[in-house]
Amino acid sequence: MAGLGFSGTALLMLLSGCSLEGVGDAFGHFGWPGKGITLQAHKMYDLWIASVIAALIVGIFVWGLIFWCVIRYRKRGDELPVQTRFNMPMEVLYTVTPVLIVAILFYYTAVVQTDVDKLSKNPDQVVEVVAFKWNWQFNYRDGMGAEANTVASTVGSSDVIPILVLPTNEKIRFEETSRDVIHSFWVPEILFKRDVFPGNVRNTFEITLDKEGRYVGRCAELCGTYHAFMNFELVAVSSERFDQFLAAKRDGASTQEAMAAIGFTGDQAYATTTEPFDTRRQKNSWNQRGAVAAPAGAAVTAGK
Repeated sequence: MAGLGFSGTALLMLLSGCSLEGVGDAFGHFGWPGKGITLQAHKMYDLWIASVIAALIVGIFVWGLIFWCVIRYRKRGDELPVQTRFNMPMEVLYTVTPVLIVAILFYYTAVVQTDVDKLSKNPDQVVEVVAFKWNWQFNYRDGMGAEANTVASTVGSSDVIPILVLPTNEKIRFEETSRDVIHSFWVPEILFKRDVFPGNVRNTFEITLDKEGRYVGRCAELCGTYHAFMNFELVAVSSERFDQFLAAKRDGASTQEAMAAIGFTGDQAYATTTEPFDTRRQKNSWNQRGAVAAPAGAAVTAGK
């Protein structure tokens, strides 16, 4: 009972805000990719670290009991030790304890999952994610649902990896749809992905980015021959720079021209995080060494 109480108290303290990030950093995040770049990702990260620490505490307690029994009750002669048919308090303990531990973990998992899946009534930005073999189209919308209008768009091509520019500290709703088969929209640093279905199914979820930077995006569902090359890049910027980017797109600028308008010039106007997968798909080459991609001048229009 002391071990159960200690474990439960430790889990409650950890989930209440003790320095989980510091513990995670010290131990390689216990196999988790990292803290993430969204408010939702931070809560999932905290749940993971707290759960692992609680599991280690329970494990150390159980291992201690095992080794204590091995040493305390080891064979010391030929005399048969006292035999006990049952021990009711002990049987209740090892039946109730796992149930309580699972109940605590289930409760916090349900709380975090509900928060991650929560949709707001009025998100700050709405982005329609359109997947197709084997690339992405990102439509900035003026409202929610299939009836909303697209005010600006970025489309990837075989020569240009699409760039998704988003603001930090704003609620961003994604509405996903596919033109052909099932794909999956995934940015590893978001610690969250959701399948993209064809037809009238529109998967939706929301995030709030809290860190600027450039992050690789992938298709996480085997969708065909060039699935491995179905990449994109997420560029998280401040709200002011995002407004400038979107204004440039609305005025007819290409994605690369709009990137230049917010300070990303030259090679920085194109995806920088998707190496070594540069999506070169020639007729007789599948990203093989020596293949020549289309010139950058031709890529600007294709990536608009």
